[in-house]
Order: sequence, then structure tokens, then C-alpha cells
Amino acid sequence: MSTILLIILIILLIGAVPAWPHSRGWGYGPSGILGLLLIVVLILALTGRF
Repeated sequence: MSTILLIILIILLIGAVPAWPHSRGWGYGPSGILGLLLIVVLILALTGRF
């Protein structure tokens, strides 16, 4: 389950990068939030608490 969540977060992070035309007006907010979530999930997965 954690692997699927990690893959989904990575895909969402790539889709929220401001270089894509559909997300250019969003700025760095969504990619920053998703990046933070990805880091938290990675830390929890590596420590075994997830």
C-alpha cells in the first residue's frame, strides 16, 4: 500500500511542476506541498512507521 501511495505522490508531483502548460499559473505552491508530502511519506516508510 505504501508503494502505491509513493508512486501516486511522485506522479502528482511531476504533474504539478510549473513547467507544464496546465499548471503554469499555479506557481510553486502545489509542487512544494506535494514535495513536502513526498518527503514525509519517504521518511515514514524508511523508519517503518508507515
